[in-house]
This record gives sequence, structure tokens and C-alpha cells, in this order.
Amino acid sequence: MDLLSGITLGLQTALSWQALMFCFIGVTVGTVVGVLPGIGALAAISLALPLTYYLDPTVALIMLAGIFYGAQYGGSTSSILLNLPGTATAAITCLDGNPLAKQGRAPLALFVTAINSFIGSTFAIVLVMGFAPVIAEFALSFGSAEYFSVILLGLVAASTMTSGSAWKALAMVVFGLALGQVGTDINTGQFRFTFGQYALADGFSLVALAMGLFGVAEIISNIGQPPGTVHSVGRIRFRDMLPARGEWKRIWAPTLRGSVIGSFVGALPGTGPGIATLMAYATEKRLSKTPERFGHGALEGLSAPEAANNASVQAAFIPTLSLGIPGDAVVAVLMGAMILHGIQPGPNLITNEPEMFWGLIMSFWVGNILLLILNIPLIGLWVKLLSIPYHLLYPGILIFICLGVYSADNNVFDIYVVLGFGLVGVLMRRWGFPATPVLLGFILGPLLEEHFRRAMLLSKGDLLVFFERPISAIFLALSLLFLGSVFLPGLRKRLGRQATDT
Repeated sequence: MDLLSGITLGLQTALSWQALMFCFIGVTVGTVVGVLPGIGALAAISLALPLTYYLDPTVALIMLAGIFYGAQYGGSTSSILLNLPGTATAAITCLDGNPLAKQGRAPLALFVTAINSFIGSTFAIVLVMGFAPVIAEFALSFGSAEYFSVILLGLVAASTMTSGSAWKALAMVVFGLALGQVGTDINTGQFRFTFGQYALADGFSLVALAMGLFGVAEIISNIGQPPGTVHSVGRIRFRDMLPARGEWKRIWAPTLRGSVIGSFVGALPGTGPGIATLMAYATEKRLSKTPERFGHGALEGLSAPEAANNASVQAAFIPTLSLGIPGDAVVAVLMGAMILHGIQPGPNLITNEPEMFWGLIMSFWVGNILLLILNIPLIGLWVKLLSIPYHLLYPGILIFICLGVYSADNNVFDIYVVLGFGLVGVLMRRWGFPATPVLLGFILGPLLEEHFRRAMLLSKGDLLVFFERPISAIFLALSLLFLGSVFLPGLRKRLGRQATDT
């Protein structure tokens, strides 16, 4: 199918009344989630997963994706007005967005973030349309050895590109791989690691795992925190939002650079928008002739991270749709939702499910236009939502989590699982272990095992098959390069200290 035919098919799917309705629901919920500090897109998508059982898979994916990129838009509102980042990626927006609000220029800051978010998303969507089919066509020549190597690369990248300890992230990837082993062996049909619990015959529920590690853990972590206070924000007028001519000149170049950085970083498996926003902000500060303005209301420090943030979110779908490797933790949950519906992401997706692939991409355009319309007129409504005390908000969310995880399989055991992983998530936060690699390891673990065993069967147990095939060898070399770049410097420092001590 050529590009024009794909676009036509995608528009027919994305512009259907059902797809439009659930796209609107998704971006609206995502904006609300982004505005409210501490919830996040991952918890919201995990909560919405059970609803997708009753929807067409394409429509369900459109809604979940809308929640994802909608949260990026909404996160900037609370960051600018109240210095409260609604999402982790919006923390960079606080640096220059809130000083602008204190200077009485909140309308300008809100308008700039909305426009730059749209531009960044648009740039990345074009890349997804152009590169995902090309990569997928190239990946059709992959065998099991290549798939094993590329999945391993995605897991290694997820553990080495985190902001915290790479050792802890790698340990959590292994933990996720172990959780993915629970259930029935797909080759022998034997139960493994079920400890006599027939409820674990199909393994742990993805919905329960995601809700526990991110949703319940967030709620428990906020127990005992001071109640939310009501904040007042002055009247916001549209005419105050428009930048002056000189300000437009200062914005366009950082916006383009942020879009490029966000698209590149977002397309790398395991990175995510957090790294993209940091890189975009650091780049603008280094290129600026007046870096002292950053942190005091510089428009460049606001426009570049916002463009990079939304560009990376859209670009994360490139490796997911073309290779079946999630480019971000939230996209990993979306990939899990596709698997739950019996759809396998990867190079065959475009051929086997062209309506889903092109419909999802065209829905990105629709969703971003809806977000542009929503975020500017409804800023006053989002501000009012910030006044809801947390002690009233979180109990309701906990009830919906329990109802959602039970409705997925009508299994009471899953409620205990979600609460158990909630406690695990709290302990992981307290000790500094990231939860995202666990989810990636859990989703990709069965695929990694399947392709490893298949490669071993085809090669009659010869491990050299992973190194004799050029593409597989390249991916393995990249994995070693990632590991070496992170762990060798620390190892050298440790050996140097031991040498000086002796």
C-alpha cells in the first residue's frame, strides 16, 4: 500500500463518528490527568485498559493514545500557573513558565506551550508516516535471531537511559522478565512458577501490574501528604496570549530544534519525553547568547522543551509500530493493549492491520487539533480542577482501579494482585528503583523467550547464530555499547579508588 492510499484509509477510519468520539474522550481525559499533579498518563491509561475490552481495537488504541499525548498538553498548565508539574516531563516547563506567570504573562506562556506542542507533534507525526513503513518493510527480513537481538537492545536501552541508577534499572528489567515467566509455557503447556495457584495459569494480568505499580503506588505514596490548597489565578484573555513580533522571532528556531531533538530521542527505545525535554532545554541554554535569562522567563526555555516533549511522544510510536519495540513506558502499555486484543505489533502490523496502523496515525492529527482547540478556551476550567483536595480525589481513583481490574477478567484474585504490586511499587519508590523497566521487561519478556527458543531450535542449539547473522550481530554490539558506556566509567572510578587506597 502506497502512502496516499494509506492516508486515505487512515482518514476514513479516524474520521468515523466512533473514532472521533473516543479520540475526543481520550484527549480530554489526558488533559485533565496532565493538569492534576501526581497522577500521570501511565496510571490513567492503566485505569482505562479494562474499558478497551468492550471497544473495537482500533478505536480503543486511538483513545488510549489520546490520553497519552493529551497529558503532555495538560501538564504545562499547572506548571506555568502554579509551579506544579502535572507530569514529570512538565517539570522543565516550570523553570521558565512559572516566572512568566509571576510577571503577569501567563496567557502568553500558555499560548506558546499550546502552539509549540502542536508544532512538535506535527513534525513527529510526519516522521512516523514516513519512517515507520520503511523500517517495517526492512524488518520483514528479520528472523528469530534478529528479533531476539532487537528486543534485547530495547531492554538494555530502557535500563541504561534512565535518569537514576542504571544498575537499579537493569535489576528491574530482570525483575520484569521474571514476572513474565509466570504462567503456562507456550511450548510445553506446563505450568511454571505458579506455586499451585491456578489463578496464575495465564500469568500476571498486565492491567493489574500496571495499575498496581503506577496507580495504587501513587495513591499510597500520597497518603499523609498535606491537603491541596485552593489557588487563585487572574482572568485570562485571548488577546493577551498572542506574542509580539520580536517574540515570534525568538520562538521559531528553538521550536524547530526542540522538534528535531524530541523526534530523534523519542524514536529511541526506552528513552521517553523526559530525556528529550532535558536535552532541548540544555541545547537552547548553551546556544543562547544570554543564558542568564533562562530560569527567569525566557521564551526559548519554554518553547523548545514543549516542542521536544510532544514530538518525542509521537515519535515513540515509530519503533513500536514498525519493530514491536516500545519507545516509551506508556507506549509499552499501549502495545500490551494491542496484544490483549490479539494484535501483534511489529513489521507485519502495517500489512495485516492497515486500517489500525493508518487510522491511528491519522487520529494523531485529529487529536492534536482537538487539543489545540481545547487547551486555549478551557484554561479556566483546568485551573478550577487544581483546587480539588487530594484526599477527595484519590479514594475515588482507588475505587475505580479495583472495579476496573475486576471487570477485566471477573477475577477477585486480580484485586489482590493489584494491591500487592501497589505495595511493591511504594517500596521501589522509597528505595529508588524505577518501575518503568519492570513493565518493559514484563511485556517484552515472553517475546524475548519465544524468539530465543525458536532461534535455538532452528540452529540446533548453536549460540553463534546470533553473531553469524549480520543484523543480529549489529544489534548485539549496540547493546554491549550501551552497557559499556554506562557501566565502564563507574567501574574505572571504583578501580581507581581501590588503587589509591592501597
